Amino acid sequence: MPEPVKKTVSAFTKKPKTTEVTAGSAAVFEAETEKAGIKVKWQRAGTEITESEKYVIKAEGNKHSLTISNVGKEDDVTYAVIAGSSKVKFELKVKEPEKSETVTPAEAVPAPAASELPAPPVESIWLINRKEEQEQGILRISEPLDPIGLFVTRPQDGEVTVGGNITFTAKVAGESLLKKPSVKWFKGKWMDLGSKVGKHLQLHDTYDRNNKVYTFEMEIIEANMTFAGGYRCEVSTKDKFDSSNFNLIVNEAPITGDLDIRSAFRHQIILPSKSESQSDVDVWEILRKAPPSEYEKIAFQYGITDLRGMLKRLKRIKKEEKKSTAFQKKLDPAYQVDKGQKIKLMVEVANPDADVKWLKNGQEIQVSGRYIFEAIGNKRILTINHCSLADDAAYECVVGEEKSFTELFVKEPPILITHPLEDQMVMVGERVEFECEVSEEGATVKWEKDGIELTREETFKYRFKKDGKKQYLIINDSTKEDSGHYTVKTNGGVSVAELIVQEKKLEVYQSIADLTVKARDQAVFKCEVSDENVKGIWLKNGKEVVPDERIKISHIGRIHKLTIEDVTPGDEADYSFIPQGFAYNLSAKLQFLEVKIDFVPREEPPKIHLDCLGQSPDTIVVVAGNKLRLDVPISGDPTPTVIWQKVNKAVPGTTYNEFICYFHCPQLLFESEGRVRVEMHEDHCVFIIEGAEKEDEGVYRVIVKNPVGEDKADITVKVIDVPDPPEAPKISNIGEDYCTVQWQPPKYDGGQPVLGYILERKKKKSYRWMRLNFDLLKELTYEAKRMIEGVVYEMRIYAVNSIGMSRPSPASQPFMPIAPPSEPTHFTVEDVSDSTVALKWRPPERIGAGGLDGYIVEYCKDGSTEWIPALPGLTERTSALIKDLVTGDKLQFRIKAINLAGESGAAIIKEPVTVQEILQRPKIWLPRHLRQTLVKKVGETINIVIPFQGKPRPKIIWMKDGQTLDSKDVGIRNSNTDTILFIRKAELHHSGAYEVTLQIENMTDKVTITMQIIDKPGPPQNIKLVDVWGFNAALEWTPPQDDGNAQILGYTVQKADKKTMEWYTVFDHYRRTNCVVSDLIMGNEYFFRIFSENLCGLSETAATTKNPAYIQKTGTTYKPPSYKEHDFSEPPKFTHPLVNRSVIAGYNTTLSCAVRGIPKPKIFWYKNKMDLSGDAKYRMFSKQGVLTLEIRKPTPFDGGCYTCKAVNECGEAEIECRLDVRGNQMNLMDNTNTAMKNE
Repeated sequence: MPEPVKKTVSAFTKKPKTTEVTAGSAAVFEAETEKAGIKVKWQRAGTEITESEKYVIKAEGNKHSLTISNVGKEDDVTYAVIAGSSKVKFELKVKEPEKSETVTPAEAVPAPAASELPAPPVESIWLINRKEEQEQGILRISEPLDPIGLFVTRPQDGEVTVGGNITFTAKVAGESLLKKPSVKWFKGKWMDLGSKVGKHLQLHDTYDRNNKVYTFEMEIIEANMTFAGGYRCEVSTKDKFDSSNFNLIVNEAPITGDLDIRSAFRHQIILPSKSESQSDVDVWEILRKAPPSEYEKIAFQYGITDLRGMLKRLKRIKKEEKKSTAFQKKLDPAYQVDKGQKIKLMVEVANPDADVKWLKNGQEIQVSGRYIFEAIGNKRILTINHCSLADDAAYECVVGEEKSFTELFVKEPPILITHPLEDQMVMVGERVEFECEVSEEGATVKWEKDGIELTREETFKYRFKKDGKKQYLIINDSTKEDSGHYTVKTNGGVSVAELIVQEKKLEVYQSIADLTVKARDQAVFKCEVSDENVKGIWLKNGKEVVPDERIKISHIGRIHKLTIEDVTPGDEADYSFIPQGFAYNLSAKLQFLEVKIDFVPREEPPKIHLDCLGQSPDTIVVVAGNKLRLDVPISGDPTPTVIWQKVNKAVPGTTYNEFICYFHCPQLLFESEGRVRVEMHEDHCVFIIEGAEKEDEGVYRVIVKNPVGEDKADITVKVIDVPDPPEAPKISNIGEDYCTVQWQPPKYDGGQPVLGYILERKKKKSYRWMRLNFDLLKELTYEAKRMIEGVVYEMRIYAVNSIGMSRPSPASQPFMPIAPPSEPTHFTVEDVSDSTVALKWRPPERIGAGGLDGYIVEYCKDGSTEWIPALPGLTERTSALIKDLVTGDKLQFRIKAINLAGESGAAIIKEPVTVQEILQRPKIWLPRHLRQTLVKKVGETINIVIPFQGKPRPKIIWMKDGQTLDSKDVGIRNSNTDTILFIRKAELHHSGAYEVTLQIENMTDKVTITMQIIDKPGPPQNIKLVDVWGFNAALEWTPPQDDGNAQILGYTVQKADKKTMEWYTVFDHYRRTNCVVSDLIMGNEYFFRIFSENLCGLSETAATTKNPAYIQKTGTTYKPPSYKEHDFSEPPKFTHPLVNRSVIAGYNTTLSCAVRGIPKPKIFWYKNKMDLSGDAKYRMFSKQGVLTLEIRKPTPFDGGCYTCKAVNECGEAEIECRLDVRGNQMNLMDNTNTAMKNE
């Protein structure tokens, strides 16, 4: 049988309920707790209520009440009552006093003109009833008619200053509603304001029975700037839905003028205000603008799982569309929505009376609870509620012959762990159940043990279970090897818990004690062990005790009892309790007390016959909470008077209590009542203490008197108990997975020496305490191990004596196990000079949960042991320059990483470093692109960087064509590793050979850089029109005088008719200096011009012929030939066949072929001879003769024979293929259910 689930027990047996009162009256809330004496707090809007004239708080036993007098509108908030860990919320609703309302007769209200009434949309049938009411004269007073949706009055935009209050009102007609509609208020896109009710936000609703109108109000109190933004009110009934958007503007000071924030809204989705934690991101816009090289990075950043599919759809979206006559505003190319959320698709049509159709994957959408159509003026809105993966499709809005197309993508949110795992400690053989809660039902999670994934093994050791949002890992018959860290992972979170499996050990909290009883009395042997599931047997002188009517054996929890009624001398024996399965034997002795009364002659003085049976003659020990019964035999004639006194020997003269009984005064037996009392019998008296307490400890004196004499005896009663709880332990020496726990002994040991201590720990956010030791700890320190680094823990202590275990100590201060990082890596010397040393390193391989605060760099002289800080404080960089060193010193360097836990180990350079400049030959590393001529255009910026090496720093000399460079015209900047030539604006005179020379003492190195600055050439010269004949003209010219410091690559020849003077290019990149221009038109005159061209481009001006070339007409006439019109029609023919395919279930697949035919053929797709045009699972495409059938997430039942048929007026053609869908056995059942639903 499965184990019962533990339910949270509330501390309240009666909870306060939401109450509605009239303003000015009093409201009373009552609550009852399970136990009396529990401290109860009352809260108003999250703030604790203190007693005053307005708030009266009463507590009588377990009954508690809160009375609020003179209730006002400001008291209409949420209240709460708290007892322990239980919290109950309730509301106080304040309604205004009822006022008499006069309804104006219908005849007195003028009917609106027909032109003033808005034309109802086709879909809004419910407005006809309202129109009929208007015609009959049934009008609602002061309620403006809203012709759209469920609203009578929609909430309007509002404006408020900081600190002010504002109320938004929405009214809904209730005439046709069977029950109260459901109303939700939202801020931004999805923030439900129902969970934000409190000090600054109140929601109210009322119902006007006369006018049958529901009124819903949202009141914002003491507004601040973060409240500004877009809001939405949604109202829904069983079969209708409506929503209304409105805006709130919050100003620091009153500002006149209207603020249009509607431009901040994108299509129908309202962006949240800046105050919200997350802003919507349009991934489509990011992908559209990003280069292809960034696609993978964007997919990883925004969690896109089907990047390839998104890019295919993005490619199909048209960048530009022709201006539509039916649409004023079309659908956006694509929308994205989270799974389970709501989306609105909106278009604006040109004709407000136009009818629209909404299509999904080519199929018309019908109105349902999930698909809602709205028509507001010229706006047409499709609302999809509770979006699922089935809504991920292509949508169209059709108006007449025009369509607006979009794609909707449904995004699955990441699965979060809402309730983490908790540490557990069990005994060997016990059942272990790890439980966590995730954010979505039926989610897939991965379980790991010490980093290794757990699977269903052949032995079924691990069992995985799902129950709604809860995930379970169950281990049956746990062993020592099951100890370790268990991890549950989702795509949105990780939770870790530790399992400790201990060997079974049994502790005896209370052993059985020896008993001495009189005849006919009751004897009770009781013991308490640590395991409540342990059973055992009772023995009498080695033989098992058999229960009967007089002898009872009981087992309740951890307590085992043997009860003997009406004790007889035969019950005197040695009794033992043996727990089953453990080598324990708890023994005690029962002694029968036989009272012998000898014959006493008359006039016998009183005598106390007290026998303590081998113990100290005047001390009796009793366990706190147990019953003390002391039988004192007495004798004497005449009957003596018995007086009991409690004597405080430590303070002489202290008042004491007396218990006096007279045998001959039965009326004075009231002393026999109460917790401490005396009972009198014929030959003895009994002193009884019920539920012994520490205050009962002391010396009790019994005095017997008669006329013959008196006798007395002192009896010391010692009450022993469990120890007091120790003080909170202190945590020290915290490491990566361990810490040292220290504590002090309890102030009171319960009257018995402390045998040891028990230590427990828990995670700070958890409620489960885990025991760390089974054997009692004798010392006052303990090293706790096996903790998780970075997790916050708390510790507490129990003290144990022979009576039992104390209450737990207060929890220690929270602490986090952290360890210092490992030492830095790759610690090397980068450079050395006469007074500096440059060092570099890499971060530690292991940093840990404590993070990394920085590094400390130290050095010491060779042969010394004194390490000197090289830098003031810590450095966060991974390099350092140590300055002001003495030339010639040999130094050792080391570095340590520092975090909260302390210093890491030191990384040390193996050999000492000598502080001395190292001579290095000068060497220039000329970049590859500078080894050839550097060509730049006039006006461009020139920045030449030439790296080099050499120590000490070399002298750098720049020359141009053997001359020193002019520093005013050219900029030179030098550093230790490179030199830079910078020209802000290049000119032609900057061309030439630049020489760079490095010099260190008598060593040099030099390179030469050739630079060519080019400009556009001048126009060609001496252009001539050499000859004109027929339709041709011959031209000649000479090269330009200025070639722009670059080779002339060619010429561009253009012509222009003298009538229009529009220039047309005849030759481009023409390399000769003469040409013949042909195909000129007879009767026209032409001018010609020529541009020269080099690397910089065409010349800015052209050389133009001075005189035009005239093309003379001839007498020939042109007769166009006659052609017979050709018939292009042909029957359909497949040019590319369908190919048999085998695919994997769950991944979209396509079947493609190509067809041609004139006129364009109609296409039909069939599966096993069944037409697929009406199935939303399939999408058909046709583009440039290429036919594609897309099957969305196929299952094995989608396999079969697929046929494509093309038909036109000239004939038809068919082609077939076979599709096989392979499925995994694990999800075969899910695919079967899905396929049956789709069929």
